Amino acid sequence: MNKNPLLVLESFGQSVWLDYLRRNALENGELQGLIDQDGVSSLTPLVFARTFPIVDGAFPLTVLDSTDPATILEIEHSLPLEKTLFIVASKSGTTAEPLAFGEYFYQKVKEIKGERAGENFCVITDPGTSLAKLAQGRNYRKTFLNFADIGGRYSALSYFGLVPASLMGIDVNELLERALRMSHACAPGIRAQENPGLMLGAALGELAKNHKRNKVTFILQESLAPLGMWLEQLLAESTGKEGTGLLPVAGEPVGKPNEYGDDRIFVYIRMKDTTDKALEQSVSRLSEAGQPVITIYMDDLLDLGQEFFRWEIATATAGAILGINAFNQPNVQESKDNTNRLLAMVGSQGRLPEEKPSLTEAHLSLYFEQAASTAEDILRQFLAQGRPGDYLALMAYLGENSANQQTLQDLRRLIQDGLHLPTTLGYGPRFLHSTGQFHKGGPNTGLFLQLTADDAKDIPIPGAAYTFGIFKRAEALGDLEALRKHGRRVGRIHLGPNVNQGLLALQDALEAALKVKEVG
Repeated sequence: MNKNPLLVLESFGQSVWLDYLRRNALENGELQGLIDQDGVSSLTPLVFARTFPIVDGAFPLTVLDSTDPATILEIEHSLPLEKTLFIVASKSGTTAEPLAFGEYFYQKVKEIKGERAGENFCVITDPGTSLAKLAQGRNYRKTFLNFADIGGRYSALSYFGLVPASLMGIDVNELLERALRMSHACAPGIRAQENPGLMLGAALGELAKNHKRNKVTFILQESLAPLGMWLEQLLAESTGKEGTGLLPVAGEPVGKPNEYGDDRIFVYIRMKDTTDKALEQSVSRLSEAGQPVITIYMDDLLDLGQEFFRWEIATATAGAILGINAFNQPNVQESKDNTNRLLAMVGSQGRLPEEKPSLTEAHLSLYFEQAASTAEDILRQFLAQGRPGDYLALMAYLGENSANQQTLQDLRRLIQDGLHLPTTLGYGPRFLHSTGQFHKGGPNTGLFLQLTADDAKDIPIPGAAYTFGIFKRAEALGDLEALRKHGRRVGRIHLGPNVNQGLLALQDALEAALKVKEVG
């Protein structure tokens, strides 16, 4: 790796600090882990952490953007806290999740190192934020001040993405060099027909506006699958407003051509020198069936730099065609305000408000407008509302682990096979800063299933009157309230104390609800 990996960022005036952090991070020895705690800007570090291999002499990266207590405890117990560098990242400096994470781990490190705890912490934020002032007061190791006019979802090639990338040992010089090439290719003086970002955005915008193909379905090679999360946030939060938008569909199992309607745009992103024959055949069948397919080739993982830039230009272009402002997110704050109001009730009343379930069955408690005597019947009535052009969103306020992921993917396949509707999957609270904007501000074409569960163990947030478990529950209830206010078709399913059993019970009920009875 280049000895000065951020030479291109000299204009930021702080690149030397990244070398310092990497080579001499702590007086007690080498860093053994890094956590990036983030609200709206966590997805770029997540892409890096889940795509790039660990480089010898660099730091493994762990990204925490979940208020799930079990997830936080697992991270806490897996890392040597006294040798971990914590990067608290928040553009506004007021985002509740990273502030809570930062406070929790600061107190844990302080128990070990006392007043020297600050040397284990860095901050990425905008100038003048309360987070920057907190870092100064506690003598945090370094504060990286980002340009204030860079929005969170457009911050991949700023400090929010590049500080973690550098510490991971990624060749940031080359990453930025490729982004710079794409920048030149998308420059204002380039003819539209030769401008890759403009052409991509024009295709997406025109197909959505004039042909109702507003479900941008990503088909990614396995090594590139994490990129789907970043693309979800960029497209959904940028375009999902004023009753319109591009719905990104990432991670959905690839189906047969007859399983898709005429509302899809497929984007196939693959490596040039690596071929997945099964995926190639699936994409070919889609193209032969008349579905629009856009194929993007990458030479290697460092091409992510150019793809970040290409898609940012494309998203702004598509937004212009759709007639919306691609740089605001008016409905994100709505769920935040609901959450804050509910948490204030915890402080004054000692608990969150809880409505009565419409049905309790086995491991499930269901909260739906529909009334029936079984979970199967409630789900059947709920799903019967689906129409061509709709989609179904699974909103999981659960731990993001392999077991939960597999079962949730199985649920997506069931829905896709049974209803032929696009499905999305988001983990709370991450998706609130991503597809959450589209859910409330985009077209009223969604069916929403919110999944919650009891926490086996809860942990307090230092200085707060509530725990992480209550925080997570308040986020879920606040989002549910916002969806109902906007007239969305939404139901909540509480899985009880055993998430695995609850998910399996839901799967059984969903299978029964989707079962097509033979006539005669």
